[in-house]
Amino acid sequence: MEKRETINNCGNVKGRMNRGCIEANTLAIIDSAEIHKDSQDAKDDRMDFLEAVRIASIVPENGTPPTKKMVEAVFQILRAGKSLELIMSSYELLNEIEKRFPRIYVSESSGNGSPELVVIEEAWLPFMVSLDVMSSEKETNRRKLRGLFDPNGFHELITGLAEMAYKTNSQRLDTKFLGNMLLFQYLVNVLEGDFLARISMYKESMNWNFLRECLINMLLIMEIDMSKQQANMLGLTTRSDGLRIPLIEIILDELTYYRKILPRFLQIFNDPKWKLEIIVQYLLKYTAKPVRTRRSNGPSEDSTFLGVLKSFSDSSSVRSIIKKLNVEVIQLLLAHAFLAYMSLTSQQQLPGMPGCNEAVIDSLSLVEISKNVAAAFNSLREADKKIQISSLGKEALFTATMIISTS
Repeated sequence: MEKRETINNCGNVKGRMNRGCIEANTLAIIDSAEIHKDSQDAKDDRMDFLEAVRIASIVPENGTPPTKKMVEAVFQILRAGKSLELIMSSYELLNEIEKRFPRIYVSESSGNGSPELVVIEEAWLPFMVSLDVMSSEKETNRRKLRGLFDPNGFHELITGLAEMAYKTNSQRLDTKFLGNMLLFQYLVNVLEGDFLARISMYKESMNWNFLRECLINMLLIMEIDMSKQQANMLGLTTRSDGLRIPLIEIILDELTYYRKILPRFLQIFNDPKWKLEIIVQYLLKYTAKPVRTRRSNGPSEDSTFLGVLKSFSDSSSVRSIIKKLNVEVIQLLLAHAFLAYMSLTSQQQLPGMPGCNEAVIDSLSLVEISKNVAAAFNSLREADKKIQISSLGKEALFTATMIISTS
């Protein structure tokens, strides 16, 4: 059985006060480093900070677990890679923290003789998965600025390391490259620690739930599903590849049968790539589309965001969609899809780039997409004279109009 706890020694007021004082004192050191930027004084301040965290948490036999802010600050030092000394010291400290205060572990057998999986909910994570993604857009962007990894960021890190195989020896000795190598190794250590604890409990109990929330599962399962779907459309898969239902289809089924959760889901799910994919697939359930075979040569335009938007150009098609859904849901989906598309464009997540689904994102200008979004809303107005555009719909329309007018 899985057991969830808060960080060790935080169960009483004295422990919280103690950790609060340690956090304030150690972070004050790193704040001083920000003042001096890249000077030798800043480097010394960062080294002092790392040593302060080590003395407070690692050296004592009963050391106090570092707070999330403290661990994140150590991680930022590793990511920044200002010097080889800082890179090595922060990398070693992060691994020591991971070993001394694991986020997840299998407890000793309890009175009934059954071990438990203990997950420390308050522990810091370098990944944006699960509840880390289920936050406001502002919070999500803030976490990306802090250097946390989503699937795309993790993929880019690996791609960057792979490209170094074609560089010269002198380029491979670059401090930034060495820092990225250790950063990748640390992320692998985190994934390994999470996976080994869960697979151990799974083998003990044969309970799939222990593996379902595995970090690497959350990071990669939707990417794997999408790759298999693309291979299937090209006729490259066989029956031996299995018939597991893709995760995105499970999500779509839930949103279809429990439509009342759709607004909340769209509000809190902020990965633009997968939000756009989910909305496009959701709308495709209610739009007329040509029959396609398994061996069709690649994705058609109908399966793209533009293809969905064009389905609103036909008045009978619009009335059919409104009848199956309703005007409020449709404009909610269109607005969220457009904002997600804009977010992907700003991140340059266009076809041909790593981690991008070419079946959803078109190599068209944002202006053309904006024109089609405005046209789709106009079609809704013509089909339903009593329509009231939501605040989000107005935001999407205003943005589309501004893009068109400035083009």
